[in-house]
Amino acid sequence: MHAVLKTGGKQYRVTKNDIISIERIEGEPGSQIEFDEILMIGDEIGAPTIHGKVVKAEILEQKKDTKILVFKKKRRKDYKRTLGHRQLQTVIQIIEVGSVAESKTVDIVSSTKKGVAKKVTTKKKVATNKTGANTKAATQNKTAKETKKVSKIDN
Repeated sequence: MHAVLKTGGKQYRVTKNDIISIERIEGEPGSQIEFDEILMIGDEIGAPTIHGKVVKAEILEQKKDTKILVFKKKRRKDYKRTLGHRQLQTVIQIIEVGSVAESKTVDIVSSTKKGVAKKVTTKKKVATNKTGANTKAATQNKTAKETKKVSKIDN
């Protein structure tokens, strides 16, 4: 069975025992990780992801990719710049495809735009205004001030 998973802003089609290079994620060689952003398993298509299913993998090594040369030039201006870049990568081997997420010992990996893995946490942010007060309290203060102004004008 094959699965399509998303990590590091890219999508990978994997099957059991595949070895792939992905964007860098935290972990030591030999440790196991789970990917929870599964877009498709077999014939089952997620909307946008399939909840409750994971792909288990083992980290084989952390390495750098081949060098990419970046050359900038503006003609007739005597401007030339050469830069080199080596992307950090993680080589993983897929252990299991489509298992149910139940173990608490393995970190669940959520990909970000930069490809850095982090544990999934959800926090609600309270919107604040310029003074740092909560929005709800700020609107209540404004309405109280407006009613005072109206009452002064009416008198």
